[in-house]
Amino acid sequence: MNKYAVIVAGGKGTRMGSDTPKQYLLLNGLPILMHTLKRFKTFDSSIELILVIPEDDHNLWKTLCEKYNFTIEHQIVSGGSSRFQSVKNGLSNINHDGYVAIHDGVRPLVDNSIISQSFEIAQQFNTAITAISLKDSIREIDKGKNIARDRSNFKSIQTPQTFQVDLIKKAYETEELPHFTDDASVAEHDGNKIHLIQGSYKNIKITTSEDLKIAEVLLHE
Repeated sequence: MNKYAVIVAGGKGTRMGSDTPKQYLLLNGLPILMHTLKRFKTFDSSIELILVIPEDDHNLWKTLCEKYNFTIEHQIVSGGSSRFQSVKNGLSNINHDGYVAIHDGVRPLVDNSIISQSFEIAQQFNTAITAISLKDSIREIDKGKNIARDRSNFKSIQTPQTFQVDLIKKAYETEELPHFTDDASVAEHDGNKIHLIQGSYKNIKITTSEDLKIAEVLLHE
């Protein structure tokens, strides 16, 4: 089985309050993106890694790889104007069938067990979407009113989101729509059933400076 991972990292770090895009900030002395790539390579040394970053960041990334002696083999692909376009660009660099995990570059703490499960379930059902249960009570805002909802009926979606290659490439041939907030929504739009797998509360997406501090703690557990 050919395995691929498309790592998408196009953020600008606005909510982080930093001039440096969040994916290049240091986590335990190493840029966040390098931790993420290492997780997938540790899972399977034969996996093909495709890193999607803004074209303007290519030189910066090459400089960081030299500085931190980062030698894990990976392709570099230019991102698009949106996450949808960036993922589509990454998928276009896969030339063989198999299974592909699409993952946020700023989720550097994903466990090997989750990556492994995502590929196993995708092999059985063609899709495997990482999700966790909600901890907090939720309310729906509708036309100026707010209504309590049963949180057990909802899931918070993470990455990786893993698919049979031809399935997800075909799904991404569609026109981009506003409700495409992740890869599962694109696959579902193309008529595919979505299968959820258990994620982890440690698999956080680093978006704010507080997230970075939490990640530092979790990394040393």
